[in-house]
Amino acid sequence: MASRHDHDAGGDPALLAAKAALRERVWADLDRPGVARFPKPANRIPNFVGAEAAAARLANTEEWARAATVKSNPDSPQWPVRQRALVDGKIVYMAVPRLAEERPFFLLDPAQLADNPRTASSIKGAARSARTVDVDELVPVDLVVAGCVAVDVSGTRLGKGGGFSDLELAVAAGAGLVDEHTVVVTTVHERQLLDRDTIPSTRHDIHVDVVVTPARVVRCARPRGWALPSLRWEELTDAKIASIPLLRRLQDDADARK
Repeated sequence: MASRHDHDAGGDPALLAAKAALRERVWADLDRPGVARFPKPANRIPNFVGAEAAAARLANTEEWARAATVKSNPDSPQWPVRQRALVDGKIVYMAVPRLAEERPFFLLDPAQLADNPRTASSIKGAARSARTVDVDELVPVDLVVAGCVAVDVSGTRLGKGGGFSDLELAVAAGAGLVDEHTVVVTTVHERQLLDRDTIPSTRHDIHVDVVVTPARVVRCARPRGWALPSLRWEELTDAKIASIPLLRRLQDDADARK
């Protein structure tokens, strides 16, 4: 059995267990014909039937029209979103899976692609059409696309448990690349959109502003006390920091300033 993505996560064990149990229920619910696409949903951001329709619906929103620069997760269900962004002439920053490289983002410029937008926006295609860049090479981002295992109608997000989307946004906020005007969106299957207060959350979890399914757009008001995310070193385990070169470098920089 594959280890849970939150195996190196810090925080309240009871909360982590509640999130893990909810993930398992959602993955099981999605694992049916007409909903899930290959590969099976378990242990991933689920690829779903209708991902293209959700991307097309997102592309008709005012939030999309205003965005010139998009940061996206690298997962399969958001591939149509990345493709549409390039077709529409937007700069795309795609996270390197698991932030595993020293330069943890792919820069996809629609004016400088080696392949067509669909191929270039895939994980494999990005290796040809993109160059990897560090945080200090990014420009401010208008729209953040986050993959979800589930999201509720209030905008509370449930990821795989690795915390990478939360970390990416916190690092970007610390570098001044996102601010209170940056919009966070996701595309999901209708069965991934849950009732209000279904998903337990912590201070570092991303709030999703716009949820798009193949059938509808749901705008989620930011909760009272909302603030830009920040790195909470006390909640990061040594194992998590050791696994991500960017975090190791930021920690070394912070230690050097002490």
